[in-house]
Amino acid sequence: MKNKGPSLAVLLILISVLLSACSLRTDAAELYKQEQPLEAAIVIPELLLKDEPQTIKVVLTQGGQPVQQADYVHIDLWKQDGTIKFSMEEAVQDGNGVYHLNTSFDSDGLYYIKVYASSQGSIIMPRKQFVVGGLSESELEAIRKNQPEEIEGHHHHH
Repeated sequence: MKNKGPSLAVLLILISVLLSACSLRTDAAELYKQEQPLEAAIVIPELLLKDEPQTIKVVLTQGGQPVQQADYVHIDLWKQDGTIKFSMEEAVQDGNGVYHLNTSFDSDGLYYIKVYASSQGSIIMPRKQFVVGGLSESELEAIRKNQPEEIEGHHHHH
């Protein structure tokens, strides 16, 4: 009987050569770009009163270093009950990773800030709640439940 194909030994050698070419390199992870996520600290004055000028700051860092030139930093503000919605504004760069927005609030209550920032391909959108003056009963209840009522256009999507 004639052998019509390669022997089993030749096939095994060929497969092992091909598989050895696909072995993992111990430094494989270092060959890929190491992502350095963007981080933001939202700094809001401890005491905010209505009808007084306020400065809200955002401190951006990436890889533990201040972000010297972000692609963009926009700030969105709104009141929890939906009665007040500020237009989104671009934050002013102060330098050394610090950005700010000057604003004032014309009524007391529970507010939210959302920062949209990007640097070196990393995009973040942190959100924080804060209080101006005093709170209404419904705002206190929203905080107790820890489930803020969202206004249209500010729903969180997964």
